[in-house]
Amino acid sequence: MSRFMYRYPMLPLTLSALTFFAGCAASPESKFYTLSPTQAAGQAASVDSISITMAIDPVTVPELVDRPQIVSRLDANRVSIDEFARWAEPLKSQIARVLAADLAQRIPGAIVSSYPQRVDDNAYRVSVDVQSFDSSTDGTVMLAVIWSVRVPKQGEKVSGRTVVREAVSGLGYDALVAAHSRALASVAGDVAVAMRSAMRQ
Repeated sequence: MSRFMYRYPMLPLTLSALTFFAGCAASPESKFYTLSPTQAAGQAASVDSISITMAIDPVTVPELVDRPQIVSRLDANRVSIDEFARWAEPLKSQIARVLAADLAQRIPGAIVSSYPQRVDDNAYRVSVDVQSFDSSTDGTVMLAVIWSVRVPKQGEKVSGRTVVREAVSGLGYDALVAAHSRALASVAGDVAVAMRSAMRQ
């Protein structure tokens, strides 16, 4: 009788331990993603080098996507938030960093920095308000951005809005993030055109 009483209480502990380790083994591993600059093929060689300083102010993004998890739009009223597919750094920081790198390619000779930065009064200021940063399950991403370029000292602005739809060329989040990077490159292209226009004013 005593042998039975000593052995039996260990059974729930053993089952709990097995359940715990089985749960750990079954949990998927989180993956982390970053946006990246896109090479402007042939564009840098076609323009003259310009010695200017540019500063990208803090970027605003919709609260829906301002989170570590990658958000995908299922339809007009539903989204999916993937707990195991995450941004490696805040999305607004990545967008500013990538736009700075893209602009530096498209305006050779320009020194472009993103917030927080130390610049003087001679810097062109670029503001970026991301209205939509959608990842659709139909295989496209959509980016809508209101931006402006402020001329130093004069305070005058050149403003615009860029809406880009980019096809996702492949499966998985790698292809999705690459499509967003290409969409940001299109935004940088429009800002670069506005920058040159502002410089002629």
